[in-house]
Amino acid sequence: MATAYCMKCRRKVEIRNPQQVTLKNGKPAVQGVCPVCGTKVFRIGKA
Repeated sequence: MATAYCMKCRRKVEIRNPQQVTLKNGKPAVQGVCPVCGTKVFRIGKA
């Protein structure tokens, strides 16, 4: 399971509902939701 830093909780959390996305420059990223507060979290470079 991928982890990301939640700006609202100020800690690393496991990403809930992770979706693989590709940035405009071609780099992979993972986007999802923080399980604690429900804020959108994002992690660049995890394929």
